[in-house]
Order: sequence, then C-alpha cells, then structure tokens
Amino acid sequence: MTVSVMAAIVVGTSLAGFVQGLSGFAFALVAMSVWAWSIEPQLAGPMVVWGSWIGQVLSLGAVRGGLLWRRAVPFVLGGVAGVPVGAWLLRYVDVGLFRGGVGVVLVCYCSTMLFARRLPVLARGGRLADGAVGAVGGVMGGLGGLTGPAPTLWCTLRGWDKDAQRSVFQVFNLSMHSLTLTVYFFDGTLTAAMVPAFALMIPVAILPTFAGVLLYRRVDDRAFRRLVLLLLLLSGILLLASAILR
Repeated sequence: MTVSVMAAIVVGTSLAGFVQGLSGFAFALVAMSVWAWSIEPQLAGPMVVWGSWIGQVLSLGAVRGGLLWRRAVPFVLGGVAGVPVGAWLLRYVDVGLFRGGVGVVLVCYCSTMLFARRLPVLARGGRLADGAVGAVGGVMGGLGGLTGPAPTLWCTLRGWDKDAQRSVFQVFNLSMHSLTLTVYFFDGTLTAAMVPAFALMIPVAILPTFAGVLLYRRVDDRAFRRLVLLLLLLSGILLLASAILR
C-alpha cells in the first residue's frame, strides 16, 4: 500500500466517518469523493461498505433511548427480500441510466423540499408501507448499490423525530451492509490484499465518528431533516454527474 493510498484512506475515512456520525448515513457519498481519484474501484467499493458498517456500529449509541429495532424490522425484511430482485434485474437494466434516473429524482425532490416552508408528512400506510419502501431500497441496492435513498426519504416524510428517523435507517443500513459483506466474503470479492486497508480504517474512523455523534445531539429535528435532504441532494448531483460523464 503506497503512501498516497494510505493518505487517501485516512482523509476519506475521517471525513466520511464524521458525516456518518452526524447524519447516520452518507459514508459512501463522502468517502468516494476522496477515494475515486486514487484508489481502484475494485478496492474502493468494498472499502465503502466496510467503512459504512464500521461507522454504523460505532454510532449505535447516537440515538437517545436506544435504537427502535421493532420499527425498523419491516424495512429490513423488505430490504432482504428486495436485494435478490435487484441483482436479477441487473441482466436487463442499464445500471448507468438507472443511477442517473435516481439522481434526477433526488435532485428534483430534495431541492424542492429544501425550499419548502413546511415539509409534508405522511401518516398513512403503516408497517406494510414501511416494508414496501424497504423492498424498494433492497431492489435499488441489488441493482445499483443504492439501498439508502428510499428508506431515508421515507423517514423524513413520516414526520418522525430525528432519533426515530435515524434509528430506522441506521438499523436498515447496518443490516444491508452486513448482508453485502457476507455476500462479498462468500463470492470472493473480499481478498487478503484488502486486509491492510480495512485494518487502517478502524482506528481512523473512531474519533471522527464520535465527533459527528456529539454534534448530532446538538441538532434539532428541523435542522436534521434539512441536513438529510441536503446530503441526499448532493448524492443525487453526483449520481447524475457520473451518468452524464460515463
């Protein structure tokens, strides 16, 4: 591992760990903006999943009163069911166009909501709708690695407080990352050559993630919803740009 790669890992993990500690997601968005310039995709992809998993584990205590596991169960079950469907669709769908389409939706929706005086609230649907949204996230994950946007947006629309929102999409993302790492292990994606990079990320992520968690506890519900929408907007812009420039 070269010095430049080590530096990129430290910088990317630190910045992404802080943002994930603050928001509960977005590790990939931040880390890939650093790693895309100096780390091969074959290594950067698994590193993103590993780093996201580490950040989720480190920030499990961010939610006051503990994670709402029962509320997250429908999302997780739907996600697990949706991932194989998304993987099957890979044979029929242009992934670049798909990611670009998701980017357009995120840019249009999130930019509109950021300027709205009052965010809409969806009170109907219950756990069945939650499970359906989780399934959409699973399909999007299996198809294009995009498990997060659908459940995260749905949580903002539910009108839950910031701890409830974060609890749901943090449990969902942790479950999906665990599933992905398991698949990577058994299909040979994870190799011995990745161990030094993975090992370096663990100590580097600790302090930035905890710093993000401390800041999260100072943010009110409204500011947190705005932060989530802003991060999703940035994600949409990057997805759209990658589809245009590919």
